[in-house]
Amino acid sequence: MKKKTVLTIIAVFLLWNGSNLFAQMIDYTKTRVERSIQSDWKWIGSIRQRSIHDIPGEQSWTLGCETLCRDYIYWDTYKEYVAPLGIKRIRFQGGWAKTEKEKGVYDFAWLDYIIDDARKRGLSIWLETDYGNPIYEGGGGKDLAGGFPTSKEALEAWDRWVGEMARRYKDKVWAWAMWNEPDIGKPKRSPQMISEFNIRTAEVIKKIIPDARIGALSLAHNDAEYLDQCLQYFADHHKLELFEWIIYHGYAKNPDTSYSIVEKMAAVVDKYNKKYKVDLKLWQGENGCPSERASKFALSGHDWSELTQAKWDARRMLGDLGHDVISSVFTICDFDHTGREINHKGLLKINDKRHLAKVKMAWYTVQNVVSVFDPTLARLKEYSCSIQCDKEITWYAYRDQKANQDVLVCWDGTGIPSDSNEALKAAITIENGKFKDPVWADIVSGYIREIPKKNIKFSGNKMILIDVPVYDGPIIITDRTRLIPE
Repeated sequence: MKKKTVLTIIAVFLLWNGSNLFAQMIDYTKTRVERSIQSDWKWIGSIRQRSIHDIPGEQSWTLGCETLCRDYIYWDTYKEYVAPLGIKRIRFQGGWAKTEKEKGVYDFAWLDYIIDDARKRGLSIWLETDYGNPIYEGGGGKDLAGGFPTSKEALEAWDRWVGEMARRYKDKVWAWAMWNEPDIGKPKRSPQMISEFNIRTAEVIKKIIPDARIGALSLAHNDAEYLDQCLQYFADHHKLELFEWIIYHGYAKNPDTSYSIVEKMAAVVDKYNKKYKVDLKLWQGENGCPSERASKFALSGHDWSELTQAKWDARRMLGDLGHDVISSVFTICDFDHTGREINHKGLLKINDKRHLAKVKMAWYTVQNVVSVFDPTLARLKEYSCSIQCDKEITWYAYRDQKANQDVLVCWDGTGIPSDSNEALKAAITIENGKFKDPVWADIVSGYIREIPKKNIKFSGNKMILIDVPVYDGPIIITDRTRLIPE
């Protein structure tokens, strides 16, 4: 057998078996996503893929790397696929029950490993303090909706564990978050109970890390009245200053329908900021879409696909960005929620907990979002744009002041993302925009198309685009050099 053939066989073997060594399934070709919105405009390339090392500055994005604390998935299963995605900040969960299996004995080796490895890859850590620990009577449950610790012994043990974690990771963790989704499960916890527990936990962290950045609440439900009660409790006890962010989740089959409630929540936060001279910010801390039908978990009971997942994730990310909140993608990888079923909201599909099956379409779509909407862009709240179409079109505008370039993103947000890529035709009029050589691109597939000269008209300081293909996934209009460097 020739030497070249032997080397080829070895290389193929490593690629096939070494998912923990190489991100071998990432497709770097320009046609990595084959399903795109229908258009006869000339295809000229695909959005360039950017990893975390290619994107400067602090992003508006966070990536979920959850459930490692319960062994529903393992860091080694997907670690090679995190940095190439382009999101720098990742969410981990602390895992009290995994760390303290014997009273007073802490084994942080599992968490040391993933935090240290993530940091070596250039990733920033957002660490959540949860869940309970059944080795203590009244210690709460060790899984989602399991309930807070309630007994005196368990609460004191909770304080010790949070303190140990804060001391251990004070120079390694970028931000902290409170107990995940405390407003679900039985018994139902009141705003007062949740706020009290948030204050207790945050004060333990602040005692050890005075300048710790902490996100409050991590509520499952989007409810402005409930949020108001939580913030009022913080204010009445002079504890608003403990927190930097208000974290919420809230899933909807049509992600665009979330924003009427988000805007009400933002108004509540703004009220407390003005009255108490604080600077709390909203953070969407967990949202994602399955890639297939599920019988359990958020967004179950609907026939999702890889395409609708990709559209959903892109619309939620860009809707969040358009509302000036940090947007978290749930989650990097499918995980096997023991006792329930596989949660298919991952950007990566699994065969089992230790083996990946494939990179989903949504992985590339999320990468396209973060590659285009980088920290050089600032949202333009006042922008002269009108879009005429048979359906109401959602849009947001951004500008790179240094490059003197605009990015307009838009989509049909009137319904649940569909498996159809049939295009609508829209007329887009932009006044005083910054476009030298505008092109069109589909965020879901990454495909870039040339806008025919016959479809572009100029009238004074107005640019009018005719018969622009739009659909229920985001498309963008921006300068060619932003997507295809010269």
